[in-house]
Amino acid sequence: MAHRHGAGRRLPHRHRAPLVTRPPGLSARLKLTLSYAGLVLVTGAVLLAVVWMYLLRYVPDKPQGLIGISPSRYLLTRIFGPAAAVALVILLVFGLVGGWILAGRMLAPLTRIADAARTAANGSLSHRIRLEGREDEFRELADVFDTMLEQLESHVAEQRRFAANASHELRTPLAISQALLDVARKDPSRDQSELVERLHTVNTRAIDLTEALLVLSRGDRGSFTREPVDLSLVAEEAAETLLPLAEQRGIALDVTGEAARTVGSAELLLRMVMNLVQNAIVHNVPEGGGTVTVHTESQHQASVLRVENTGHPVPAELVPTLTEPFHRGTGRVRTDEHAGAGLGLAIVASIVRAHEGALDLAPRPTGGLRVTVRLPGTP
Repeated sequence: MAHRHGAGRRLPHRHRAPLVTRPPGLSARLKLTLSYAGLVLVTGAVLLAVVWMYLLRYVPDKPQGLIGISPSRYLLTRIFGPAAAVALVILLVFGLVGGWILAGRMLAPLTRIADAARTAANGSLSHRIRLEGREDEFRELADVFDTMLEQLESHVAEQRRFAANASHELRTPLAISQALLDVARKDPSRDQSELVERLHTVNTRAIDLTEALLVLSRGDRGSFTREPVDLSLVAEEAAETLLPLAEQRGIALDVTGEAARTVGSAELLLRMVMNLVQNAIVHNVPEGGGTVTVHTESQHQASVLRVENTGHPVPAELVPTLTEPFHRGTGRVRTDEHAGAGLGLAIVASIVRAHEGALDLAPRPTGGLRVTVRLPGTP
C-alpha cells in the first residue's frame, strides 16, 4: 500500500507543537508566592507605621526627669529603626518560604489535573484523577474532568466499534459485486440479465447502507435546522407511505391519537417514524394478520409517539442491544428485500438524542415490541 509523504503525514501527539505559542512567564506557584510574601511584607510595614505614628510621636524629643535617663524620641528611633528593618526582612523571608509551600499545596490538585490532561492528549483516555478529600473548587474541577474523560472514552470506543462495523458492512456488497464481475469475466456466455439484476440488488443495498450511515452521522452531530413539527402529521405521512408494504404482508396499520407538537427537523423526525413503522411491519407475524399501531399524544409538556406491533416474543435481555448499530437480534434477522443493515433503531436512537428526547423499548407480553419516543413539547 502506497503512503503519501509531506503534508499527509502526522506527527505523534507528544511531538506536536502547541496550538498557541505564548511568551515565557512566571509560573502560577511563583506568582502566588510573591503575592503571599508581598501581602505579609505590606502587613508588617503597616503595623510598624502604626507603631511609629501612634506611639513614638508621643515620646518627648528630649529626656525627662532628674537624672536624665528617660527615653527620648531620638533614642527610641535609633533602636526602633534597625529592629523594624530586621523584622521586615524576617517577614519577607517567612512570606517567601511559607508562600512557596502554601502555593505548592494549593496547586497540587491542578498539577494532577494537568498531568491527566496531558495523558489524555497523548491518546490515553482511561486515566482518572480521582482526587481525594472534601469538596472544593479544585475537587469539583477534577470530578468534572473525570466525567468528561469517561464520556470521551465511551464515545471514542463507540465510534471505533461503529467504524469497524461500517467497514465490514460496506465491504460485503463490494465483495459480492467483485465476485459477480469475476464470474462474468471468466464465463462470457453467462446470462447477462441475471448478472445485471443481481448487481442492481447489491448496489441498491450498498446505497441504502451509505444513506443510512449519513443520516446516522447527521443525527449524532445535531447539525440541522429546527422548526415546529407535529408528530401526528408525521405519523400519518409515514403510515401513508408504508401502507402498500403493510397491505402486501397482510398487516393492519392504524394511526391514532392527537396533535403532538415539538421542535426539530421535519426530515429527520419523518425518517425516525418511517424506521419505526417499517420495523414494526417487517418484524411482525410472518403469516399475516398482524397489527401495527401508531399513537401520538401530548403528555406532561412532552410530545409522545408510541409504535406497537404484534410478532414473536422478544427476549428482555435482547431489547437493550436493538439500538446498537449493525446489531440484528436472534429471531429478527431477515434475508428478504427488507433485511436492512441493522441501522434502523440505531438511527432512531440517534435522532431522538439529537432532539433531546428519550427512547424506550419494551417487549409486549403477547409478542412484538412497544417503542415509545418522548420529545420536548411546545405549547
